[in-house]
Amino acid sequence: DVVYEGVPEVPDVKRDAFAAIAPFLPPDAVIASTSSTIVSTEIAAMTDRPQQCVNAHWLNPAYLVALVEVSPHAQTDPKATERLVASLEKADKKPVLCSAAPGYIVPRLQTLIMNEVARMIEEGVATAEGIDTAVKYGFGPRYSAMGIAEFIDFGGMDILHYASGYLSENLAPRFAAPDIIARKMDAGHAGLRDGQGFYDWRGVDPDGYRADLLARMVARFALVTSESDDARPQEMAGE
Repeated sequence: DVVYEGVPEVPDVKRDAFAAIAPFLPPDAVIASTSSTIVSTEIAAMTDRPQQCVNAHWLNPAYLVALVEVSPHAQTDPKATERLVASLEKADKKPVLCSAAPGYIVPRLQTLIMNEVARMIEEGVATAEGIDTAVKYGFGPRYSAMGIAEFIDFGGMDILHYASGYLSENLAPRFAAPDIIARKMDAGHAGLRDGQGFYDWRGVDPDGYRADLLARMVARFALVTSESDDARPQEMAGE
């Protein structure tokens, strides 16, 4: 019913794989690529049944990470996407839908973060060990407890707006906030305190939400601080 293609990220290799399996598939089989870089629109063009094609990016290591980024393209039959999502949920995975855009969700975020880490090491802002400690004990568990869009709403978009302005002026233009932040602020939708932001907070009890959030964060940080760093490798000297 569902076949996953997991060959290397080389279009010709993927095209050959799809051609090889095509004669053996039922007419309504869902074809799912696991590509982390090639958009589903391009993947679908490599098959003989684009309407049945969806990209399903399993994060590495796939046997541990629950998330699967499911990316249909404009011609994907909605029923094919529904069947794929249902099969993933049956396997105790956590599918999330995203459009056919380069980098999907996690690789796009990851690439920005990894490049910024490399820049900070290059500039001498902090050591590799220092940055990884900051991520492990601060950045990582906090965002696993609440997510980034939720965090923006929690603090208020004005905080992001002003922080982005300062960093873009003092570091680089790449830190400028996107237009959606200013539009949300102008509309009075800066987040939790306004009742609207990226999420709809109307009808949510702020005190109850904060208590629940604190409980989530306590659980994450308790787990992280109990772990050992003994297996961490030695840092290489800068080049």
